[in-house]
Amino acid sequence: MKVVALVSGGKDSCYVMMKCIQYGHEIVALANLLPVDDSVDELDSYMYQTVGHQIIVSYAECMKVPLYRRRIRGSSRHQKLSYQMTPEDEVEDMFVLLSEVKRQIPSITAVSSGAIASDYQRLRVESICSRLGLVSLAFLWKQDQTLLLQEMIANGIKAILVKVAAIGLDPSKHLGKDLAFMEPHLLKLKELYGSNVCGEGGEYETLTLDCPLFTNARIVLDEFEVKLHSPDSIAPVGVLHPTIFHLEKKGNTDSSSLEEEPGLVFEVQGDCPNTTESTCQLNNGIVDVVEHTRTRVNLSKTGKENTVSICCWLEDSSTGLKEDLETVLTEIETQLLKQGFNWENVLYIHLYISDMSEFSVANETYVKFITHEKCPFGVPSRSTIELPLVQAGLGKAYVEVLVAIDRSKRVLHVQSISSWAPSCIGPYSQATLHKGVLHMAGQLGLDPPTMNLRNEGAVAELNQALTNSEAIAEAFRCSITSSAVLFVVFCSERTKQSERNQLHENFVSFLDLAKSSRRVSSVLDPIFLYILVPDLPKRALVEVKPVLYVEEDTESDDETGKDQLGEGDYSCLGYKPEKWHQDCVQKRVVDGKICVTILSISAGVMRKLHEPSGNEEQQLEKVSRFCVYLLNKTLSENSFSWQDTTSLRIHFSTSLGVSLKRLSDMFETAFKGVNEMSHGVTFTGLKEPIFNLVPVLGAGNSSASLDNIITCELFSLRS
Repeated sequence: MKVVALVSGGKDSCYVMMKCIQYGHEIVALANLLPVDDSVDELDSYMYQTVGHQIIVSYAECMKVPLYRRRIRGSSRHQKLSYQMTPEDEVEDMFVLLSEVKRQIPSITAVSSGAIASDYQRLRVESICSRLGLVSLAFLWKQDQTLLLQEMIANGIKAILVKVAAIGLDPSKHLGKDLAFMEPHLLKLKELYGSNVCGEGGEYETLTLDCPLFTNARIVLDEFEVKLHSPDSIAPVGVLHPTIFHLEKKGNTDSSSLEEEPGLVFEVQGDCPNTTESTCQLNNGIVDVVEHTRTRVNLSKTGKENTVSICCWLEDSSTGLKEDLETVLTEIETQLLKQGFNWENVLYIHLYISDMSEFSVANETYVKFITHEKCPFGVPSRSTIELPLVQAGLGKAYVEVLVAIDRSKRVLHVQSISSWAPSCIGPYSQATLHKGVLHMAGQLGLDPPTMNLRNEGAVAELNQALTNSEAIAEAFRCSITSSAVLFVVFCSERTKQSERNQLHENFVSFLDLAKSSRRVSSVLDPIFLYILVPDLPKRALVEVKPVLYVEEDTESDDETGKDQLGEGDYSCLGYKPEKWHQDCVQKRVVDGKICVTILSISAGVMRKLHEPSGNEEQQLEKVSRFCVYLLNKTLSENSFSWQDTTSLRIHFSTSLGVSLKRLSDMFETAFKGVNEMSHGVTFTGLKEPIFNLVPVLGAGNSSASLDNIITCELFSLRS
């Protein structure tokens, strides 16, 4: 990509340019924001570093790259973490600056910034990039600061300290000192006081005088003044004000050519956009709610009070994916509004489509409904899977949403491409935390800085997907090795059987190795569910969807049973407990709050349930009753009730040859039996089924054996 680099003069903005080139991008322009008054060194800004701005004009000559500059007219008006367009905010100056760069150089598609740990700065750069249709590149994001500082110095960043504001740093001693000279002292301050060695806590700022990108010349600072802003005896604050500097040629450059070339430096004027203009631009993309010719819209909904799962699909649709998805999303939006919700209440979205080659069509439709503007508290996390929908007699789109009645969710949404974890460029996030449950987006085996799939096969993709998952978990101060309660692994049918056989063994080995390196004391024992599907995004072979439990600082709920059923109650479903029944069930109960149950029905189980006089349909009816019986028994024995259900997916193999409608009727009948058993208490007031029937090619507890005919995935959460 062709990149415009945001440069402050600091080490970070220069080093990220070097990383851009390392990953195959091209720096075609520089962009800088500076104070209105040249004599002012530093603004009261949450966003921009301006100390040393007098020297930045020389970067154009040092790199032989055009430099666009704009004077900062705004101030920090919108100080909440997630930025929304605000007139006269300093962020709007960046919008005007980058808009002009894009106008003059239309081939630019990306913006680089030196963000390492500041969500405040990263989110604002991402907001501007989103508005301009540019990609944010932040290759230093979340990198270990000690290693990063060493890496910068080793790779030729020659920078000096131009501001100090922390204990252990003295303006009279340390301003103007080279970064390499200061490294041991900075590491010592980290050890003594927990300081950020890269200055991410505002401890210091730097000015780069030379680096490998300065191919034409380096900057020599001849004279400077030290200005003391605060004489505090513990942490005095001071800045370096450059007074005299010159350029020193490199290589065969003629010294006479080192004078500033006016043709390389451009001052950007113009007013910031107003809210009305921006709103008009945003609304242009909203889809009109039109009534499509529909066959039948189907809904399912759980009855939990504070977290609801709503699912919608079509039967026998004759329209295309775009029309089907619009119909489904419109119906879900209607259901949300009926209950006083909207898209900002949605935690997670499962987007199932019939043909992954139409992913771009699905995405374009999706982003017309779910937008950052509609989700001010953070966009939902998402997984996108191709399913055999048409083979099951369904339309081409099928959507399930997990909805919270409150707004206490915590969302991690990083749109910048970095070395940390794959970016989510668009209105879907890496992970969402709500009520102690971390719902992570489906993770592919993408190399974060290049966003390319690992090309060594399914095992390599799995390892990379798990590495990416761990990076995301660490952002919530947890780990997939110790906090995961469930791993759902989608396997493409294109995966070779020989590779599929190795996946689970490699998965377990990865977790064991990570556990030993982390030395964690408390470890949850996760459940594994493998699902065979026709295809995945980017033609990936594997997609991993982890669900984690993150302990909150609240007292655990009382673990006494609710609506608990006695042993004798089960018989009215036609079954009594037998030892082999437990071979069908995997369950994990965590702190009396979470109960995850995976129920597997294989051909062998069906044979055990077989009635010699029954036909195939009667056999399936018996299987559906058996599934509901075992799920009901598992919940009751662990002090959970059906009212605690967050989601219940019933994955069924299309090899069954039964219509989804007929199978749905069978399970509804089985659930009516449970309701009658509790005298109507269990599912009071529910009009729709509480389960989602999901057609798949196969499923199982091991990647080597995906021959389950029916697999129930039940997630229960006690409030």
